[in-house]
Amino acid sequence: MQHLHEGDRVPDAAVQVLRDDGWEPARVEHLFAGRTIVAFAVPGAFTPTCSSQHLPRFEELAPALRARGVDDVLCIAVNDPYVMQAWAHEQGVDNVTLVADGNCEFTDALGMGVDRRDLGFGRRSWRYSLLAHDGVIEKMFVEPEEPGDPYRVSDADTMLAWLDPQAKPPDEVAILTRPGCPHCARAKQMLEEASLDYVELPLENKVRGRVVAAITGHHTVPQIFINGEAIGGADALEHRLYGPGGRPETRTA
Repeated sequence: MQHLHEGDRVPDAAVQVLRDDGWEPARVEHLFAGRTIVAFAVPGAFTPTCSSQHLPRFEELAPALRARGVDDVLCIAVNDPYVMQAWAHEQGVDNVTLVADGNCEFTDALGMGVDRRDLGFGRRSWRYSLLAHDGVIEKMFVEPEEPGDPYRVSDADTMLAWLDPQAKPPDEVAILTRPGCPHCARAKQMLEEASLDYVELPLENKVRGRVVAAITGHHTVPQIFINGEAIGGADALEHRLYGPGGRPETRTA
């Protein structure tokens, strides 16, 4: 694969960009000009690794990348805009800008086009990520040329580590809740005060007890998990965040 390298300028091409749930024609050179951009390419929307790992992890780490000087994170695929838009909805994308390279012009100009007719895909992109400043490539992570769909170096964590070797990925937090639960509301407030982004899983009454017991061994909610560790309920979270003294009193102006 004869692709561009670090120090080369990102090639120009006509693409479509998803903004405010609508598609706009754009030129690649305008997307990169005067900005620090992280871009990554996937073989296709809705494909397994792209949907389960590549795009979701960049969506999670995009705020951390921006905190280190990145202006925008672009996801590029050789798909039509309508497929990309449906994928954005399915994935709940808010932090990544989706770019449809439907004619494969940018991908081929970069040297990343591959023939996937054996899979019925036609022309697609090889998987990679890059960092560019004002259109000049500073760093590229290109997956090795081997059979299948390798996914080892173009991931978001590798890019974050390149930008900041001391970077700590954001905590992964989930909370099991039920509607109207005051202890659940207290736990969510503490998480928000601690700037811990969380995923809430509200459970229906008829299955809540069985689900919570099966996962945690307890029967009450909330149940909080941080980075794979079962923290427990609201009191346990308060102890974890504030220590034995508990949560300080809320101050009013």
